[in-house]
Amino acid sequence: MTAGEATRARIMELIAERNITVNKLAMKSGITQSTLQNITGGRNHSASVSTIQKLCDGLGISLRQFFDSDLFENLEQEIR
Repeated sequence: MTAGEATRARIMELIAERNITVNKLAMKSGITQSTLQNITGGRNHSASVSTIQKLCDGLGISLRQFFDSDLFENLEQEIR
């Protein structure tokens, strides 16, 4: 799994846990719906830390909590 895939999966996991939509999270986070849809749809493979921080703010969690997931274990090497 790549870092982008893990990030996308973690966002979807957190959305499901909170029973909210992608659009609701975008609104709560102050990012555009298209940006979040590009991340969750796999069109954006490298969300910035700043964007992830905004998502965390909208979810009411810290960056540490966001990345505290088995999804981020054993990621594929990005440099090929």
